[in-house]
Amino acid sequence: MTTYIPFIKKPPLVAVIRLSGVIATGARGQLNDAALAPVIERAFRKGKPQAVALVINSPGGSPVQSSLIAARVRRLATEREIPVYAFVEDVAASGGYWLATAADEIYADESSILGSIGVISAGFGLTGLIEKIGVERRVYTAGKSKSMLDPFQPEKPDDIKRLKALQEDIHAAFKTQVTTRRMGKLPEDEDLFTGDIWLGHAAIDKGLIDGIGHVVPKMKEKYGDKVRFRVHGPRRPFISRFGLQLGADAIAAIEERAEFARFGL
Repeated sequence: MTTYIPFIKKPPLVAVIRLSGVIATGARGQLNDAALAPVIERAFRKGKPQAVALVINSPGGSPVQSSLIAARVRRLATEREIPVYAFVEDVAASGGYWLATAADEIYADESSILGSIGVISAGFGLTGLIEKIGVERRVYTAGKSKSMLDPFQPEKPDDIKRLKALQEDIHAAFKTQVTTRRMGKLPEDEDLFTGDIWLGHAAIDKGLIDGIGHVVPKMKEKYGDKVRFRVHGPRRPFISRFGLQLGADAIAAIEERAEFARFGL
């Protein structure tokens, strides 16, 4: 039983949201707007927090989901006038860095990997394989672009051109997010949008983060030694608690491991 004592001021509260994993919808990723919406809403509203801390460990993923999550954080931060701080663990790359830009200040470890501000699309060409094993594929479409980038057909220059145009548009949106949120902090004479990555101290020099720091000591520095922390995270689906999604979870884990492996993690 807890006893409520009026007029006793509680120590400041920092709501902590853990954003760990690949950014994607469904079973392919733990981080998406549908799963995180109630988590983020609860973090900003429960207990009247003085600040919200995003603890990020993500190699990226869907640009749409990255945008939706970051926009939700910014909307609530503005509505409730609560500052947001991001703390990068192993990596905040590509969409993971997009999430970090939702914060007013970004901190990382000296060995954290940051950046990869670019767009990638990868696949396989299997035309030689099906010819070798004697398989004839039959595809019929209405609309000349319906079978765009079919891996069982030779690449077409027009398909590649269309794909690159789409990538440029997504890249432009990513650059706008970074330059808007990091306004006045980025070097004017350097291209940071090549897809390159940097470690902690180099990321400070590039204006991508505000300093080296970890969530607990930095929040104590800002809000005092008695600051309280309340951690928020997505709840596991009911059926997954009983092992009924083992197949989907295993595939998702392999895909996630591959995404982290791109950064040597």
